[in-house]
Amino acid sequence: MTRIYTAALVIIGDEILSGRTQDKNVAQIAQWLNVQGIRLQEVRIVADVEAAIVEAVNALRVRNDYLFTTGGIGPTHDDITVDAIAAALGVPVVVHPRAEQMLRDYYARIGKEPTPARMSMARVPQGADLIDNPVSGAPGIKVGNIFIMAGIPHITAGMLEGLTGTLEGGRPLVSVTVGAYSPESEVADLLREVVKAHPQVALGSYPFLKEGRYGSNFVMRAESKDDAAACAEALAEKLRGAGYDPIIGGL
Repeated sequence: MTRIYTAALVIIGDEILSGRTQDKNVAQIAQWLNVQGIRLQEVRIVADVEAAIVEAVNALRVRNDYLFTTGGIGPTHDDITVDAIAAALGVPVVVHPRAEQMLRDYYARIGKEPTPARMSMARVPQGADLIDNPVSGAPGIKVGNIFIMAGIPHITAGMLEGLTGTLEGGRPLVSVTVGAYSPESEVADLLREVVKAHPQVALGSYPFLKEGRYGSNFVMRAESKDDAAACAEALAEKLRGAGYDPIIGGL
């Protein structure tokens, strides 16, 4: 069996929980992780409350190879992620000299003052390394197996780019989709048969309503492209036998 590497994600921010801001990081982080051969296993959204962040971080970091957090590392009073993660790890918060210099250089370059609020973004849990941020001056932070990242999606994307190829992972999952105008309830038994015959493949069913017709897209995920393709062909054959007209590639 191939070693499976897993990750969890903690999204931090009252603005997400209130509905004021819609999170866009789950999809991009999940997709990036899969390319690295790492599977996103769990996502939590927590408020800007230290106890909630500490609980989530300590629960997820010990049962996954990697833990990512987004949000709460800016210059305002409610950006408490660094302090909360330091508390979770039982270490003090310190100023990282390279982060401090990066911020001074950045604000000099854009003609802004390095105010105390802005320079607070150089604070890290003791023992941390930095994650390069090509978009703005404030770096991300790596401490142990925890990766502390910005909440703003395009900044997160830049940090992920800098991390590409640096994490140990397994084989990325490949996927094949079969679509058909087949309501889930009518093909549930058929799906169970396919899953039983292809235990190396994870099969997900995603219903839809399109132009007044109910249907489903069935997504096969596996480490082997051949395994996923074989499962898709088997499912398509069974759907045809049940009177449906499946399309490999989805609807």
